[in-house]
Amino acid sequence: MEHYDLLLARVGELLEAGRREARQKINAALVETYWHIGRHIVEFEQQGEHTAQYGKQLLDLLSKDLKQRYGKGFSRSNIYQMRQLYLCYPKIQTLSGKLGWSVYCELLCVSEPLARSFYEKQCLVENWSVRELKRQINSGLFERLAISTDKKGVLALSNDGHQPTDPADLVKDPYVFEFLNLPERKQYSEKQLENQLVDKLAQFLLELGKGFAFIAQQYRVTLNNTHYYVDLLFYHRILKCFVLIDLKLGKVSHQDIGQMNLYLNYFKKEENTEGDHEPIGIVLVADKDEILVEYATGSISNQIFVSRYKTHLPDRKELARELALLLKEGD
Repeated sequence: MEHYDLLLARVGELLEAGRREARQKINAALVETYWHIGRHIVEFEQQGEHTAQYGKQLLDLLSKDLKQRYGKGFSRSNIYQMRQLYLCYPKIQTLSGKLGWSVYCELLCVSEPLARSFYEKQCLVENWSVRELKRQINSGLFERLAISTDKKGVLALSNDGHQPTDPADLVKDPYVFEFLNLPERKQYSEKQLENQLVDKLAQFLLELGKGFAFIAQQYRVTLNNTHYYVDLLFYHRILKCFVLIDLKLGKVSHQDIGQMNLYLNYFKKEENTEGDHEPIGIVLVADKDEILVEYATGSISNQIFVSRYKTHLPDRKELARELALLLKEGD
């Protein structure tokens, strides 16, 4: 029976792999078919005056007739998205065979081409579900990452996605924790915030980004029989370093930065092993004073970052305005 169980397991693995491949091919064929439908619609619209009689009713008419002939899947909104697919991706070679129609429907909701390209790359790199993609778009991930870089960095994000290569690449400002469904800031404690993030670790890791592995909560650091505690400890698999996170409800103080500096010095001496790079510290705060942060970190050699967090989705229009100013300044 032992050999039979092994046979059964291998057959099961083959079936699962075959089904995944079949689904991927079906999805790719569907997206390609919808692209061609969109192309035919646009070309029909561009033929000239004799098509003007259809006007805005064209999609309604197509939807009605296609549903009668081929059944579900041809609502007016779905046909509109097929048309948009062609307009946004005029070269069929730019479509990915690994992304399904439902993913492209979400991507088509992103009007800014740079942002759309970024989210498409991230879907491929991190294998986001449609739900995860929607959440990242709503949280303005592209804008949050782009605002902290320069014009060249914005273009790199759009072309390559978010590929962390140094400590600064790990940090967002702000982080968004709307998935915690927390009340107003004064109604919860730092401990409650920390516990909620650990309870919803999957969403928290998604917000932190690719490469983070959770190690511990309230990691103890002991010096001369005095105990200190790092709120949240992670290891970054790509940069090969510890990432220490401390949570603060109010504004950051120079004592918060000094404490993080102490933790990082301890980790370099006591926790790092061969192959580990220098640890990174992130102090997450509700508010921060940029001038204070500049002076408090000015002479520190350790990698310390101070970022804000929000417990609600940011105003995407405001983020877009900030990004537009950044790109304008880069001209």
